[in-house]
Amino acid sequence: MRPCLAFALLFAAAAAPAAACTNLLVTPGASADGSAFITYTCDGEFHPILRRIPAADHAPGEMQEVRFWDGTVTATIPWPAHSYAVVGLMNEHQVAVGETTFDGRPELLDETGGLHYWNLMTLALQRARTAREAVEVITSLIETHGYRSTGESFSLCDPRECWLLEMIGAGPGSNTAIWVARRLPDGTVAAHANLARIGEFPTDDPQNCLYSRNVFSVAEARGWFDPRAGVPFNFGEIYCPATAQKKRYTATRVWSLLRRAAPSLELSPDFHRGVVGAADYPLFVKPDRKLALADVMDLMRDHYEGTDYDMTQGVDAGSFGCPDRWRPMAWEQGGETYTWERPISTQQTGFSHIAQCRRGLPDPVGGCLWYGVDNTATTVWFPLYAGITELPPSFTRGRIEEFSWDSGWWVFNLVANYAGLKYSYMIEDIRAAQRELEGGLIAMQPAVEATAARLHAQDPALCSRYLTTYSVGEAERVAARWQALAGALIAKYNDGYVIEDGREREVGYPQAWRDAVLQLRPEQFRLPRAAADSLATALPY
Repeated sequence: MRPCLAFALLFAAAAAPAAACTNLLVTPGASADGSAFITYTCDGEFHPILRRIPAADHAPGEMQEVRFWDGTVTATIPWPAHSYAVVGLMNEHQVAVGETTFDGRPELLDETGGLHYWNLMTLALQRARTAREAVEVITSLIETHGYRSTGESFSLCDPRECWLLEMIGAGPGSNTAIWVARRLPDGTVAAHANLARIGEFPTDDPQNCLYSRNVFSVAEARGWFDPRAGVPFNFGEIYCPATAQKKRYTATRVWSLLRRAAPSLELSPDFHRGVVGAADYPLFVKPDRKLALADVMDLMRDHYEGTDYDMTQGVDAGSFGCPDRWRPMAWEQGGETYTWERPISTQQTGFSHIAQCRRGLPDPVGGCLWYGVDNTATTVWFPLYAGITELPPSFTRGRIEEFSWDSGWWVFNLVANYAGLKYSYMIEDIRAAQRELEGGLIAMQPAVEATAARLHAQDPALCSRYLTTYSVGEAERVAARWQALAGALIAKYNDGYVIEDGREREVGYPQAWRDAVLQLRPEQFRLPRAAADSLATALPY
């Protein structure tokens, strides 16, 4: 199982996450308040540990050791004279990053390279003041120190723009990588989810498109592209050819994000259903209306509700419409291959964030990382400002091997798992608590930031203390509220009842599910007609 993210400097995990993440990019012109957004779900079976890297000055010749998960040093890199502070996946200059792994051509993996993609994310945040600089940092470092991962899509943003950088190794011993970076046109949104998204790209527009000098030559040398054939060069098709199962697993998520942002496009499901010859989805689209923060949150809570692929419907959703599907995703049966749907909201999410970057505010105030843990459908995102100097303790501790009430991740995981017992009921309680907390935090945002901006003008250190106190306090309030919710759900839905006002209510099973049961076993539960009148008599426990 390959890691999906999370470089050791920022996040620790007892087990490496799966290569299974989802990103949405929203340019400033596509958002209701001019924010640039990057959303990121880091999916896999692991316990995330939120970390902060302070800014630092470095002496000439001082070197930074880059290590693998096991502590092995894979590269040694010169420090810049000054490295920037990083909170989660946002730095002090409002540069934010996300990623999804697409693997691509396995023969291009260079296991002698020095830098894994999660190393590059850290290094970029410590060195870049803009998203474009982050692209340049990442692509220049691999030229010197080599690239050790498979295919990767990086989301990069700052208050002014969003970039998508896609990268794959150039082969064993190459000590470099193949890559293309596209700047999203302002006013558009884009998404990626474990499948390369950049197809054809301009070669004469350096303001909006950058690419490696070997992007064409490696494909030609390997026989994957013939410039004389008259077929356009397509980065994704060449370096990340997809099977029907992979399209189902990846492109369905992209389709759902884009079709919900721009329903007027009526995007076809054919590509993600593996229809031969179906066109891939646009790299970016203009949303039908500009997206607010709450809209972005809603987009990341998706199980394809209301479509033919709605995971809350059907016998596979169980008796109470639970959208979770247990691994493995694909299986063979009766000579056929099958796969469950893979949603945006999944129980495998370790953590997620919505990075909000804004002009018109000082960087410590304009940069806000909305952070949440576990399943996006049942999480609460809370604000961590770029200028904070401490982190909420509940989200900096815990191990996946041992449940702890002191760990925010474990508490959210408990609520999400317990909700699966009676999902259609409990999700309403959870959504009410989400609206209470997130709605309050969003409503408070203008006043908090106006105060912080005034303090920053007078005393930046005081502004930092204010934002730290606010961010840490609200995160701990969220953790405490979720502890209370966990207890309330256990009491309310005890033993299959719905208990309200101290009284048990028998709610039984939905009609559609009972129909499915009787269709499978029509005789087992049938009572003799003469016994029908006994239903009028209450049955003992």
